[in-house]
Amino acid sequence: MKEYIISEEIQGIRLDKAISNLNNEISRSMIQKLLEEEKIKVNGKFEKSSYKTKLNDKIEIEDIEVKITKLIPQNIPIEIIYEDKDIIVVNKPKGMVVHPANGNPDGTLVNAIMNICKDSLSGIGGEFRPGIVHRLDKDTSGILIVAKNDKAHINLSNQIKNREIIKKYVALVRGVIKENTATIDMPIGRSNNDRKKMAVKKDGKNAVTHFEVIKRYKGYTYLNLKIDTGRTHQIRVHLSEIGYPIVGDEVYSNGKNPFGIHGQMLHAKSLDFKHPITEKNMHLEAPIPQYFEDVINKLEKEEN
Repeated sequence: MKEYIISEEIQGIRLDKAISNLNNEISRSMIQKLLEEEKIKVNGKFEKSSYKTKLNDKIEIEDIEVKITKLIPQNIPIEIIYEDKDIIVVNKPKGMVVHPANGNPDGTLVNAIMNICKDSLSGIGGEFRPGIVHRLDKDTSGILIVAKNDKAHINLSNQIKNREIIKKYVALVRGVIKENTATIDMPIGRSNNDRKKMAVKKDGKNAVTHFEVIKRYKGYTYLNLKIDTGRTHQIRVHLSEIGYPIVGDEVYSNGKNPFGIHGQMLHAKSLDFKHPITEKNMHLEAPIPQYFEDVINKLEKEEN
């Protein structure tokens, strides 16, 4: 943890700019990321980048993990759902990290995409996130768009920001949900008890998840889900909060299940969006993984 005190020279300026002045080793993009991930506090509270600093404000910055020094293309098999000169849409397997980070320097989706697209990727996401417009958790499988150029990246980012992209998922949860359809509207922020986890918090960011029951089984419910917002771990946190954790989730439940599944049974099934260049309406789907189908088939047999 690094601590700084705002002096007269930098009082009254934006928080992100003040931090840049206090520590020139942290890039502006990294500062934004740390603020979004609530790893920076001002007088013990989380503030937005636009916060105007005051004299003697105490700034606390969590230690930054070691950066990846080199990004290399890797020949990793990845299912391509759609590809043209502007975007590539893939079906990310469970267990694969989207982009390199401390502890996952390679073997990521980005390494695989670089091998397919070579230098044809948007640079807006930064050196280690080329083309990455949105993400999925490591153990969430499913559909993901990657931008091949900056124009496509900006357009897709704006669609996400304006909630114009429809994201749908399927999940298997523990417990039998009575409602056929419902909406979970609970703000989410970083947990006060464990900084690696998210939690429902009154002062968190707005988060909305809709669900519809596909089928109920003995002790389990199979769900369709749609999210209006894209908060970190949103679906997992919301379902756990209402008492129906996702099967296999080792963070927001005890992870126990009779199927031997490691990692949550959550799959990003489809995306509806406008093509960032042609503006054509796109509807793309990612097939459900075999292990997921096997579990559902097992539950079906037990019903008969």
